[in-house]
Amino acid sequence: MKLLSKKLILALALIAFGVLMIVGVALMMLSAPRTLTSGSAIVGKAIRIGTPTIGGPFTLVSTNGEDITDQSFRGKWLLIFFGYTSCPDLCPTALTNVSVALEKFGPDTSRLQPLFITVDPQRDTRDVMANYLKSFDARILGLTGTQAQIDGVTKEYRVYVALDKSERDGDDYLVSHSAYLYLMDPRGKFVNVIEGKEDGDAIAAWLRKEIAAWLRKEMTRSKR
Repeated sequence: MKLLSKKLILALALIAFGVLMIVGVALMMLSAPRTLTSGSAIVGKAIRIGTPTIGGPFTLVSTNGEDITDQSFRGKWLLIFFGYTSCPDLCPTALTNVSVALEKFGPDTSRLQPLFITVDPQRDTRDVMANYLKSFDARILGLTGTQAQIDGVTKEYRVYVALDKSERDGDDYLVSHSAYLYLMDPRGKFVNVIEGKEDGDAIAAWLRKEIAAWLRKEMTRSKR
């Protein structure tokens, strides 16, 4: 009986340990931070997010004074970056990388329109943006608007934006924001994103890959 009791106690102890391990793993999975929305996945150095959640209608004004909407460039690919002219590092790095990518991409850039949309319309007027963009490829078009318009487009594109005025007064402040390049197809549908910190060669190669994959899908669809 004593031997049976010891075996029973040991079995119960092992079962209890197993239950505790399962509960512990479950709690760790529930508490782990999630950096991507449901249905999203890492694709190489880019992040693919469910197409229904990215992009939408907008109306902004370009540095040359034209009203620009999401319909203005139908038939062209859009490469969109959200930032601001007072950005100390992320924005000039991303725009420099885009400028290099445009050179590397070659003659096919006629099918591609790069856009720089401000997240800081209070300071980024048309003239400020036009002057700022002189340091980068001339094909990059700057867009600004009212605060409400910018809030709308950043919401449509799921851009993280947060003003930091805690230690500064007036116009001297920083804006925290996500730093992805958004690729939209000729119909205005979201394709993919890549981090703006990727160098020009990587961005150009990524563009070729994404566009080629999209064209293959379109050819397959047309044959059905």
